Amino acid sequence: MSESPQPMFAIEKIYLKDLSVEVPNAPDVFLEREAPSVEVNVGSSARTVQDGLFEVVLTVTMTAKIKDKTLFLVEAAQAGVFQIRNVPQQDMGPLLGIACPNTLFPYVRETISAVTSRAGFTPVVLAPMTFEGIYQQQMQQIQQAQPEPGAKPN
Repeated sequence: MSESPQPMFAIEKIYLKDLSVEVPNAPDVFLEREAPSVEVNVGSSARTVQDGLFEVVLTVTMTAKIKDKTLFLVEAAQAGVFQIRNVPQQDMGPLLGIACPNTLFPYVRETISAVTSRAGFTPVVLAPMTFEGIYQQQMQQIQQAQPEPGAKPN
């Protein structure tokens, strides 16, 4: 009787892969008293580094504006190398698209807060989030992009 190997999920390394901060209208923007509108975009990607090792990158892009004047633009790419072994193929997508970004989010959240403060603004603290909904949206978009079986190409 042979036992199947136990599934393994481990964090090998967490690191800041890329960081960009722009304050294009300084110092004038520091004189503004109006509250800015803030737009936040979040995305993640995953790739195989070697057998059983995967890099997942969580990217947050934040733009703050007053009318058409940009106060700041911050983009942070928080990455991690994860060891994932003996996991069924159907479970890999949720691990790479949900569990890994959920692990990386607190790190990118702290980076955004620190960097907006260092740029001269009140620290921006991202609201807590989970990646189940984002993953499901991505899967729906992939399914919608695939042609129906038997459908003729245009």
